[in-house]
Amino acid sequence: MRSIGEMARDSELGVSALRFYDRAGVLAPARVDPASGYRWYAPEQLDEARVLARLRRAGMPLADIRLVLAGWSGADPDLVRRLLQAHLRRLERGLAEARSEFSTLRALLDHRENPMTASPRTDTVRLSLGSPELAGAIDAVRFAVGKDPELPMLGGVLFDVDGDTLHVVATDRYRMAVARMASGSDSASPSPSASASASAGHGGPREQVVVPAPLVDAMRALLGSDEPAGFAVEADRVTLEAGERQASGQRLAHDFPDYRRLVQLPAGRRVVVDVPALREALETGPVRTAEAGEPGPSARDVSVLATTDDGTVTVVGDGDADGNSVGVDRGFLLDALAAADRDRLVLEFGAAPTAPLAIRRTDDEGTFSLLMPVRLDS
Repeated sequence: MRSIGEMARDSELGVSALRFYDRAGVLAPARVDPASGYRWYAPEQLDEARVLARLRRAGMPLADIRLVLAGWSGADPDLVRRLLQAHLRRLERGLAEARSEFSTLRALLDHRENPMTASPRTDTVRLSLGSPELAGAIDAVRFAVGKDPELPMLGGVLFDVDGDTLHVVATDRYRMAVARMASGSDSASPSPSASASASAGHGGPREQVVVPAPLVDAMRALLGSDEPAGFAVEADRVTLEAGERQASGQRLAHDFPDYRRLVQLPAGRRVVVDVPALREALETGPVRTAEAGEPGPSARDVSVLATTDDGTVTVVGDGDADGNSVGVDRGFLLDALAAADRDRLVLEFGAAPTAPLAIRRTDDEGTFSLLMPVRLDS
């Protein structure tokens, strides 16, 4: 017999996934300890678990996976073969339809003459920023930087200079973080040599710079004192000076998506939460496993959040979730709570469980993060 930990290691399904598929009636353990509830698996179940892992990675629906496993060890594998072939045809049909739609979209982009790659910039930006404020802004968004090599424009942090305001933004599609800080007369004073058309504090037109993640980390490492930091962009080069130290490198030659459209959300239910208590509930409370095919990275632990009538946020299990419960990636939410760096935060739930969950500071509405929800199957 294998323990659930040994089964997870050998099948590559993960402990939370095995618990999920047990509750779903797909792969029940051979024995459950009546006293402790601990799950034990028979030797022959390892083969089924490995098949399940492959089917999940292939995006097969849960209902079909159940039938495949039911017929896997049978004398007649015809049902299994037919289910596999039917799923493959669905994938091929979906891919063909997606190719057609993408071809049309590419033609529309070409017609608009709006390529994704930005043209070389010649404007100059020079800002004098408070080191603690800039360090806090970077810390508030760094966790949300994308890592997908297919989307290089998300592999950095956007520095959006608009008049006297600097927004620092990062997103990996499944989460977004925004930090706002004042420049010019407050935390920044423009350099006399700055271009009047591109410097914060001068009221010039908006200028956006995407700084690659390694350079952002090097810049953050310089921000250890209260002295002002000089942020400069000349053509395609970004430089940060703090005291006698400097970090410099090339900006990303890609345009960042218009984050302002993505953060315009209808007002939702706002609940003030005690962060240490919520963190403990997330770390010790019930979790689900995201089924393959859901938006976001695969094999994720999902926490289900519910709000009570008295305005309390709880982490609920399968039996306590309702139509207003919201599923979120547990790791993503823990990252967002840590990045917000407050003992009390506001969670803003949308009008529907499919709306993003907003994590906002009680003292700064301009610094927040958004998490895309995970679909909860009934």
